[in-house]
Amino acid sequence: MKAFLSLLTRDLRLAARDGGALGTAFGFFLIVVALMPLGLGPDLNLLSRIAAGILWIALLLAALLSLGRIFETDHDDGTLEVLATGPLPLELVTTAKALAHWISTGIPLALLAPLLGILLNLELKAYPVLIATMLAGTPAVSFLGAIGAALTLKARRGGLLLALVVLPLYVPTLIFGIAAVSAAAGPDGLTASFLILSAISLAAVALGPWAAAAALRIQMQ
Repeated sequence: MKAFLSLLTRDLRLAARDGGALGTAFGFFLIVVALMPLGLGPDLNLLSRIAAGILWIALLLAALLSLGRIFETDHDDGTLEVLATGPLPLELVTTAKALAHWISTGIPLALLAPLLGILLNLELKAYPVLIATMLAGTPAVSFLGAIGAALTLKARRGGLLLALVVLPLYVPTLIFGIAAVSAAAGPDGLTASFLILSAISLAAVALGPWAAAAALRIQMQ
């Protein structure tokens, strides 16, 4: 447990020290959301109806920009090989790295989303639901993304390949995340969508590290 926490703390410190990835994700998130009202026009009712979808899609694409760095930096300097042969199982290594990505990228993006919702005329009652669904859904983004990052670790043009691998896996999270925010006025629909979204994240947290570790073993052979 101590080794796991040490690795998690190390990755969080590296993410904080190298603020470029987070800054790029924040900037991309802001630009996408800010350009939507310009492209769709001044129809506030239309913006309000599609605000949840825009915010979720922008968040997924922004998080995608930093997924490649989950394993890439440690692979380039040889740290990943040391971790793979160390006392900590590779499944726990991938868990720590995916968790660090969620804490350093997923949570900040989820907390930024309500501020950007102002640009899209998001209804006031939907703000608490938006924050809750994004905090519940973003673990799936990081842990499923870790699988794609492991599979494309040594690939040329890995960024494009990573997007092709990961984006289809994000579709259930996107669907139920949008559905939960859209159903803010109806408790039954909100509860069902939120529970399914939480279940997707729990499944990703439980199975993602095993799949990512298996992919890393293949990549390091």
